[in-house]
Amino acid sequence: MTYLVWLVVVSGVALAAFLFTRRYLAVRGPRLVACPENHQTAAVKVESAWAALGGDWRLADCSRWPQQRSCGRECLAQIEESPEDCLVRTIVTKWYQDKNCAVCGKPLGTIDWHERKPALMDQQGKAQLWPTVAPQTLPDVLATHRPVCFDCYVAETFRKEHPELVLDNPWVKQ
Repeated sequence: MTYLVWLVVVSGVALAAFLFTRRYLAVRGPRLVACPENHQTAAVKVESAWAALGGDWRLADCSRWPQQRSCGRECLAQIEESPEDCLVRTIVTKWYQDKNCAVCGKPLGTIDWHERKPALMDQQGKAQLWPTVAPQTLPDVLATHRPVCFDCYVAETFRKEHPELVLDNPWVKQ
């Protein structure tokens, strides 16, 4: 009988840990909001563990801090209204939908954010990965950069860093 009780307790704890982890992974990450004070884009992070436990939304960080740390936190209403839509990863994923790589022209398709992250290319042809983009600059970056697939990012980066090792195919397809 005690084994059955322990099995139920352990199963309950495992289920609670699984549900917490799933919710935590869903609410973590930077978000973009329009700052109520100056109406400019601000990048914020919420206290993910607190939100995953079912608590109210609380700010953990803001791109306007420490100067504006004493603000009224009115931006939390935007997060409460649509918590998934203001996540940076959601915004970027939607931006990549139905786009083709600026280098090879292949459709980008579904984004794999764990293995083969897509990249961006600026007007000068320099490719960069997403972690180098400051979240608060995202609207400007999306308006001025072009999407690049992971394979082309690797090839273009190698081409720029080691031009002496690159041999272009001299045969032109007709």
